[in-house]
Amino acid sequence: MHTDLVAALDIGGTKIAGALVDGHGRILARVQRPTPAREDGDTVMRAVEEVLGELTVSPLWERAAAVGIGSAGPVDASAGTVSPVNVPGWRDYPLVARVRAAAGNLPVELIGDGVAITAAEHWQGAARGHDNALCMVVSTGVGGGLVLGGRLHPGPTGNAGHIGHISVDLDGDLCPCGSRGCVERIASGPNIARRALENGWRPGPEGDTSAAAVAEAARSGDPVAVASFDRAAQALAAGIAATATLVEIDIVVIGGGVGKAGDILFAPLRKALRGYATLSFVQHLTVAPAQMGTDAGLVGAAAAALAKRTDAAAAGV
Repeated sequence: MHTDLVAALDIGGTKIAGALVDGHGRILARVQRPTPAREDGDTVMRAVEEVLGELTVSPLWERAAAVGIGSAGPVDASAGTVSPVNVPGWRDYPLVARVRAAAGNLPVELIGDGVAITAAEHWQGAARGHDNALCMVVSTGVGGGLVLGGRLHPGPTGNAGHIGHISVDLDGDLCPCGSRGCVERIASGPNIARRALENGWRPGPEGDTSAAAVAEAARSGDPVAVASFDRAAQALAAGIAATATLVEIDIVVIGGGVGKAGDILFAPLRKALRGYATLSFVQHLTVAPAQMGTDAGLVGAAAAALAKRTDAAAAGV
């Protein structure tokens, strides 16, 4: 029997996606469910099991050799647990064990969603060919991951590069993580929309209060919408500059729903970055939009599972 595929799960605060992926990063089967993020932990897990259940009935499932998971964080890869800020029912939740049981005891590799997107962008996307990179997802939350010395650097627990919970406003709003003034609390989609509404922006007749609607208003010149995106860009720039100064990255790749705002986000971000990244070794930092789109989490989770399988084979395990 050929075992040339891996199963991938991309678990976030909005959706749970699953796929069967080959060694070239091609998605051969796909399933998706909304995340019941405000429900109890077992209800959320049932949604994950439903996604896996649909994959297991695919005729391709028998070729799956492992499962890769990219989950909203924090995650603890060493313990196999997750505690996503945006999924309060999961605290130290034994996700790896539960997925392993649902997947017929296949090996399971867990990484944070930001690390998964980083793996995908470094493998096939905008960070390809760069040895030192920060890749970010700016969406319901703000996550990230690092490539250092040409290799993915998830850290001992799988959370390295989690830029969303760097504090950039010491007296800022309380973040759900427990800290104050986090990048995520300022720059995530829901917080861009919240800030715009608090400062007087009003949605159109359709009542859309999403960050995408704020972005559309900003493109039309609405000053409150523009200001909300400028504030998000400033927070992102401060976090990026701190990261670049610490580990000497040469490219930042930004994806996620907010990243799709285009120049409404990228223009003020690049401008703000010039004011924060002032040392000579970070002045030429490139900021680029992600290329992998909505499949990045799945492709990155698959990449992690494939890499683990390759490492095990090389070690003769």
